This record gives sequence, structure tokens and C-alpha cells, in this order.
Amino acid sequence: MSRTNPILIKNINVFLEEEILINGFILMEDSKITGVYSTEPTGLPRQTQIMNGMNLNAIPGFIDGHIHGANGADMMDAREETLDKIATALPQEGTTSFLATTITQSTDNIEKALKNVANYESKMSHAEVIGIHLEGPYVEKSKAGAQPLQYIIKPDLEQFQKWQALSGSKIKTVTLAPEHDEEGELISYLAVSGINVSAGHTNVGFEGMKKAVREGVRQLTHLCNAMNGIHHRDIGAVGAAFELKELRAELIADGIHVSPDMLQLIYNNVGSERLILITDSMRAKGLPAGQYELGGQPVKVTDEWAVLEDETLAGSILKMDDGARQMLQLDGVEIKNIIEMTAMNPAKQIGVYDRKGSISVGKDADILLVDDELNIKYTFCRGIIAYEGE
Repeated sequence: MSRTNPILIKNINVFLEEEILINGFILMEDSKITGVYSTEPTGLPRQTQIMNGMNLNAIPGFIDGHIHGANGADMMDAREETLDKIATALPQEGTTSFLATTITQSTDNIEKALKNVANYESKMSHAEVIGIHLEGPYVEKSKAGAQPLQYIIKPDLEQFQKWQALSGSKIKTVTLAPEHDEEGELISYLAVSGINVSAGHTNVGFEGMKKAVREGVRQLTHLCNAMNGIHHRDIGAVGAAFELKELRAELIADGIHVSPDMLQLIYNNVGSERLILITDSMRAKGLPAGQYELGGQPVKVTDEWAVLEDETLAGSILKMDDGARQMLQLDGVEIKNIIEMTAMNPAKQIGVYDRKGSISVGKDADILLVDDELNIKYTFCRGIIAYEGE
């Protein structure tokens, strides 16, 4: 379908922000949602194409706020075609926008990656690059996970300001270990600047998390992974997700990074209103098992997971729709909760809810048509069909 032709989707169950519109209609024009109707509209724009939604569910496109790569490409490759390859692959899993995520690396390599995003222009039929997630290098070595130890440094406000300028102000989230920003200088600056501050790859305890929240931390990076767990004398960063309502928490719902039983426990205590599903995927996603690379380190990839030579998990090969279906199997989870965790919450967390994250007139036409099991039948990226399933 041509970008210049408006599209009216009929016979769909439209999941709006506060209600479900049964047998509804959505009109899309010039990349935007221009109408949502309970009855078939009249006076449609000329050359409007009518699409039968076949009683599928219309939900907002997924937003992946933490993804390193896919389809053989990694954000740190720092080339236009790299981002193109990632953005082309993601609509197949329902992701319509994402934060290209760095890894702890040399200053030179980080700067090349930041400048590449600054100069990148998203294509209309691809998932949109809506910013950068700077993961590292301001992390704790004992919780490095797959972050290369030799490049880890302490938080540096002046350096961050330089990096934000190089990125064209596209850094939207920063993952850091708050215990190393002892005076809270960088955290406070980021918070005041409207940048999402996420505690991750951290050994901080519960008291330290409360201090970090007072300074401006509002998120936890891949909850349970690369942080201290709950102990009966210090509930740590994981306990902070349960207890501190100011925090939202990323979650890799592949059943490997966090077991299904733990996913249920987290959901019961944190709830869909504060969880953000991510993939944290690396370049091997969508490709056969074999040997790959992450942050200059060799990674062994099977059909289920990706690990470094010492068996440390190295990101994931998770697809967003698979993570969403994993969560849908939990007690108490419905499609409306999935929408919160995959679209609404990430959009609100990084300040793009005015144009992403829900089906609403005036917002970008990032829409998925899915069945009741969240199998993706169509992905619209800004009003254009970017993927058509079986």
C-alpha cells in the first residue's frame, strides 16, 4: 500500500487507552492515526484503501528500549546499513520503534556509534530509531555481565555532555551503577535534563537505591540480571523494584534470564503498570546458532541463548512478541497488561508518549493486528505495512 493513500482498517477490536472498542475502525493518513470510530465513517479521504481486520485485535506497536542488535547487525558497528538491518528485522516481532543500545567500549568506539545515530534517518517502512540507550561504561565491575571490564570507568558529567552533543541529543536512557556517582552529580544532571536514569550492572543495596531514587534514578536495567538479589538483611536492587513505586523496571521475559516462576513473582509484586519488557538482544537474533560477537567478545549462540566463553549470559536472542507471549501465560496477565509493558510504559519512561505508546488520534500509526495469543498478523510502522504474517 502506498504511503500517499489513507488506510481504513475495519472489523477490529481496538485497544484504546481506557477501553476496548469492539468491531471498530482506525483511519491512518500520512503516518498518523487520524480517526478511531465505533461505526463506519463517511466522507473518507479520496483514494482511501479499505482493509478488513478480520476481527483481530489492534494494539500499539512494541517499543524496545534496550536492544543491541539483530539480523547480523549491532549498534556498535556504527554504520548506516547496520541500523537499517536492525530496523528492517524488528517489525516481524511487532517492534515499531526502539532505542539503539551501546555497550561498554572504548571512548572512540562509543563516540562513533553515537555519531552514527545522530546522522541516521529512519525509513518510513522500518522500525523507527527513537533514540539511544547508553548502557555503560559507568557500571560496577563485579556486576559487569557481558560488559568488557577493561573499558569500565566512573561516571563523568563532562564526558557525558560531550557524548550527548555528539549524539544530537538522542541519548534518552543511561544505565549506570549509582554507587559510583557518589555525589549524585551525573544522576541529578540527567534527571533535570529529562533523561531516563536507570540503575544497572550495579552492586547497590536497598539504602543506596533509595538515595539514588532521591537523586533522580527512575528505572532498573534488566531486573534481576547484573544486580544483587533479595537477601533477608538487604533486599537490594530487586527488592527496590518491589518497594519503591517511583521505579519502573526492565524485564527480559525469555524464561532464561529470569525463570518463569520469578517472572510470576515479579509480576505479582511490581505489576504491569511499572514493568517494561525489553529484549536486550544481540546481533545473532533471527540467525542460526553459531559463533558471534558482542562488544569485541566472542559469543556462543544456541537456539535458546547467547553466552560468553565463561558461560556468562551475553544479551539475548529474544524477540519482543515471544517475550510478550511468555508474560501472557502468567496468572493475571491480559492483553491490556501486555500493552502497558510493551508500549505505554516505555513511551512514558523516555518521554515520547505524546506520539507513541497507544492508539490515539494524532499519534504515529504504529499498530499491530494480532490474534488473542499475540501472534502478529500485520505490523504497521507509521501507517505503512512493514510486516505481514501468516
